[in-house]
Amino acid sequence: MKDVPILFATERNAARLLDMKQAEFRALVEAGHLPRGREIAPGLVRWPVDDLRRIASGDAAEGMGDVSW
Repeated sequence: MKDVPILFATERNAARLLDMKQAEFRALVEAGHLPRGREIAPGLVRWPVDDLRRIASGDAAEGMGDVSW
């Protein structure tokens, strides 16, 4: 199978997708500025890539619907 879309990212890859260091990403998650990952199996936490894309594009910002980017 070629070009299988990536659905979930590890903490490391989620940080890389948002162009930040893993420690920065973890601090933002712990502070509540970024969403926590989802436990998709016991002890296996991943971040949905679609959610990360929405954050990066600004679509995930609450109360910003009237802002024209």
